[in-house]
Amino acid sequence: QDPIAPPVKQNAQLPHLAGESLRVNAGLLIALAAAAGIWWLLNRSTWGFRFRAVGANAAAAKTAGISVPLVTTMVMVIAGALAGLGGAVQILGSEYALTAGAGGSFGFDAITVALLGRANPIGTVFAALLFGGLRAGGLTMQANTETPIDLVLVIQALVVLFIAAPALIKGIFRIKELQTGAGVVSKGWNG
Repeated sequence: QDPIAPPVKQNAQLPHLAGESLRVNAGLLIALAAAAGIWWLLNRSTWGFRFRAVGANAAAAKTAGISVPLVTTMVMVIAGALAGLGGAVQILGSEYALTAGAGGSFGFDAITVALLGRANPIGTVFAALLFGGLRAGGLTMQANTETPIDLVLVIQALVVLFIAAPALIKGIFRIKELQTGAGVVSKGWNG
């Protein structure tokens, strides 16, 4: 593929953490620091409280005096900054050139990782490590045993299916939990 930007110079590349033979680079540390920062932002700051309030119920947050458009804009700015950071780490740490195919499916993988991590920064780190291990292990598995790389995609799809299964089953069979003041009494069919 033809690069659409000049290659990254040697002095701008992220250093490798485990030797040149492995692709693990300082981007891992940057990603962990970003996840810790987002965890702190969401759980320990007033802006995080606003983000969670608007995400849980925008109408109630507006009634409480929170500016929903401002919070929505701030969340989009932070999400865009994190996406840009992820792209920069990918180019500076692994690809070393911005090409048309660099990171083609990362957006879809990110949605899957966020689902698996239950939109929690700590859970997302573990989900990202799982999917990264599957992706890297899949290439090694294909090279060593000639197993199709599509097997990794099937495993990833099954993980997503099992994550979505409880909500899907409830939706298909219209299972409703009957609530009382003390909690869930029983489950019944609604239909």
